[in-house]
Amino acid sequence: MKFFAKKILLADGWANEKTLTIEQGVITDIASGYVAGAERAKGVVIPGMVNCHSHAFQRAFAGFSEQGSEGNDSFWTWRNIMYKFLGQLTSKDIQVIASQLYIEMLKMGYTRVAEFHYLHHEIDGQNHENLASMSQAIFDAAKVSGIGLTILPVLYRFSGFGPQAATEGQKRFINSVEQFNELVSDCFKLAQAQPNCNVGIAPHSLRAVDKSSLLAAVKHVRSLDAQAPIHIHIAEQKKEVEDCLAHYGQRPVQWLLNNADLDQYWCLIHATHIDEQERQGIIASKAIAGICPTTEANLGDGIFPTDEFLRENGTFAIGSDSHISVNPIEELRWLEYAQRLSKQQRAMLATSEQKSVGQNLWQKAAMGGAQSTNSNTGALAVGKQADLLVLDDSQLRLFAHDDVHLLDSIIFASQQNPVQDVMVNGQFVIRDKEHVQGQASGDSFARLLAKLSA
Repeated sequence: MKFFAKKILLADGWANEKTLTIEQGVITDIASGYVAGAERAKGVVIPGMVNCHSHAFQRAFAGFSEQGSEGNDSFWTWRNIMYKFLGQLTSKDIQVIASQLYIEMLKMGYTRVAEFHYLHHEIDGQNHENLASMSQAIFDAAKVSGIGLTILPVLYRFSGFGPQAATEGQKRFINSVEQFNELVSDCFKLAQAQPNCNVGIAPHSLRAVDKSSLLAAVKHVRSLDAQAPIHIHIAEQKKEVEDCLAHYGQRPVQWLLNNADLDQYWCLIHATHIDEQERQGIIASKAIAGICPTTEANLGDGIFPTDEFLRENGTFAIGSDSHISVNPIEELRWLEYAQRLSKQQRAMLATSEQKSVGQNLWQKAAMGGAQSTNSNTGALAVGKQADLLVLDDSQLRLFAHDDVHLLDSIIFASQQNPVQDVMVNGQFVIRDKEHVQGQASGDSFARLLAKLSA
């Protein structure tokens, strides 16, 4: 197909009057001017965003944990409530939740998701007859919605450093290394049968895996794909840092740098509580920082040192994590505002080369997200996958919308979703802000929520 845009954000900057030729989901040519027969975009075109960190089932949990307990709430009390909630969910429930979530992601401008998937077993903790049944539900949800998928089966073995035995609430997560590697192999087979999908792994955290299991899992997945993404929760909470120091004598990120062969396909989720040496070590390894600002704020985690990290040429991606918000614009707004509040300055995450904070953040997050998923996405250029957003001109005209200000207005000024149409892998999955399965998915999800809260 051919697709014409009056204004488009290409990999090398803004351009006017361009026609994209798209073949088998990939941009094969970008021509100046209108080419006969091309479909005309209804508004400004920008690259789609990659969501680097998702726990799909937690979308159904949003709103259930905000009651408070006289100032004693923390990540750890939230986690206990979450464990009780997920104890009810079947594989069919997971597909309903993930389908609704992925449609919501697409409507808001996410075109690919990295699913950090750790709900593996039956409600009683026993294995499914098909070990990959829960993973199959995630693949099916991605197919229904049309979103690009990077599935990251999670290796979860222990409840804490030591190692400590898994708790009752964690029984659905636990696998031996051998069984986990079998699950990963099964997921590779599932991905081969579905377009626009790939597979990595996620050792859950240093408290949930030990060195031997982490390295064995990495060795297996890299034997299947030498560039497989590897994601891990790390240094999210101060308690985790203290426990790691007590057990290993090293901070979490420092231990990882010293004991795992990090590369550009590793994504360190949160990495909130890091020191200068750890920050520089992440950058030197070329690993990505996976920052989830709305979830980190909701859980009271802390603030990632984004300003210093970007000034030292670190690579980052954004994720919606617990899905208290499913909106890349809000993630980027919080990313910038947290720096402003902590430093008491403005426009922190601009550069001398790119003075627009909004454009700088959107392009860097999209490219970092592509790297974190090892996907051919993140920018609009010849040879890249055609994952793009068409913005609603009726909204843009109400704010500063020349090239230098357009993405600033979207991220910091507009309070309505500006995404009109969404293309993934060369196919439109959102038209006029609607998804063909949107109504049916919403109805199914609402019925499930009513059942879960009864």
